[in-house]
Amino acid sequence: QVQLVESGGGLVQAGERLRLSCAVSGITFALRSFAWYRQRTGDQREWLATISSGRLPNYAASVAGRVTISRDNDKKEVYLQMDTLKPDDTGVYYCRVVGTQDWGQGTQVIVSS
Repeated sequence: QVQLVESGGGLVQAGERLRLSCAVSGITFALRSFAWYRQRTGDQREWLATISSGRLPNYAASVAGRVTISRDNDKKEVYLQMDTLKPDDTGVYYCRVVGTQDWGQGTQVIVSS
C-alpha cells in the first residue's frame, strides 16, 4: 500500500529556514504529482504547494516566494524548503499523493518569535 513519511520538522526561530522531506513508497513515484499541506491548531488543512510528475510547481499565494517544492525521483522523496519562517507557519505539515486520500502522518513545525 501507499506510504508517505514526513520528516524534518522541529522548533526553529522566526527568520530561519527549514527543509521538510516526504519519503514515498508503494506507488510509481515518477508518474505521480504530490502536494504539501499545513494544518494549524484548530484549522483545516491548508494547501501550500504541488509538484507535478514533470516537476512543474504550483504554490498557494500565502506562501509563494517563501517556499520551494521539489522532488527526487531516484530517492522517491518530495521536499518543501521553507525560508524566512514566521510564527504563523507553525503547524503540522503533511504530504499527499494528488488525486488520492493517501496522506502521511505529518511533521510538526514550531516557529518561535
